[in-house]
Amino acid sequence: MENYQHHAEHFKATFERIEQELGKVIVGQRAIIRQVLLALFVRGNVLLEGVPGLGKTLLVRSLAQVMDLQFSRIQFTPDLMPADILGTNIVEENERGQRFFRFQHGPIFANLILADEINRATPKTQSALLEAMQEHSVTVAGEVRQLDEPFFVLATQNPLEMEGTYPLPEAQLDRFLFKIQVTFPSHAELSEIIDRTTTGHQPTLEKVTSATELIALQRLVPLVPIANHVKDYALRLVLATHPEQADSPEITKQYIRYGSSPRGVQAIILAAKALALLDDRYNVSFDDIQAVFHPALRHRLIRNFEGEAEGILPDTILDQILTAIPTDSLLTNET
Repeated sequence: MENYQHHAEHFKATFERIEQELGKVIVGQRAIIRQVLLALFVRGNVLLEGVPGLGKTLLVRSLAQVMDLQFSRIQFTPDLMPADILGTNIVEENERGQRFFRFQHGPIFANLILADEINRATPKTQSALLEAMQEHSVTVAGEVRQLDEPFFVLATQNPLEMEGTYPLPEAQLDRFLFKIQVTFPSHAELSEIIDRTTTGHQPTLEKVTSATELIALQRLVPLVPIANHVKDYALRLVLATHPEQADSPEITKQYIRYGSSPRGVQAIILAAKALALLDDRYNVSFDDIQAVFHPALRHRLIRNFEGEAEGILPDTILDQILTAIPTDSLLTNET
């Protein structure tokens, strides 16, 4: 127990130091930074959605610098091909005139991948990321090549400009642990952004951790215990996103076509375990589950025609699910 406590304290200290370093270049957005880090510490991918100019690319680049990870940026465009991401075999000739194939690695071979404007590429190119995001490997010309650990994909997309874009298919959305909505800064935050960016202020970021240390910290998260009644709460929340379930609230039955996959509850529990460590607790609480509920599930709800026509937001449905599934009855049943 003493050894576990030491590792837990190191986990929290490292996490908070990374947050502090990122705060040197990212104004505000503390909740967004924390959610991104939660995903990385549980080996998850992140989809960042927001209009241009909100610092999404800066956040990802700064993360790679602070965590001393190999960074690669892929700008998605309609003419981008899978080989431009994965790499390809090229023909070379040695000094004796003999020809041979050599694999030229694509930008996917890095630790932290920024998939910028991912919805601008065609579905064929988007699908090139599927194996990498799930299996941490790529297959080129029938040969499977493992990617270096740790490996993350942080993708960005603009929610407003839809012309010339290709919405991500459900199978790919499901491979993102979180979908995080990057909001516009407040008046005070915008003022600080101007002060930092128009006065020649250039902060220096310090390295906080390394790839090897990050992998060790990731292994700690699954060891955090979760009580049966708390796990059951997470399960009931996810089941309430399915319209065919008897206990689902009316809004789910009216506006949802398909609910969350099992990856949704996996994301909730893993992220909640990491949150517990950050709060100096060695067990998961109801509050931890609720804190990660929206980013873990908002991209996993498929609305029906009525839901899309009426503009019902996934977060609105998730809000009502939280209201419809109280924790009091679970505590009563447990006792």
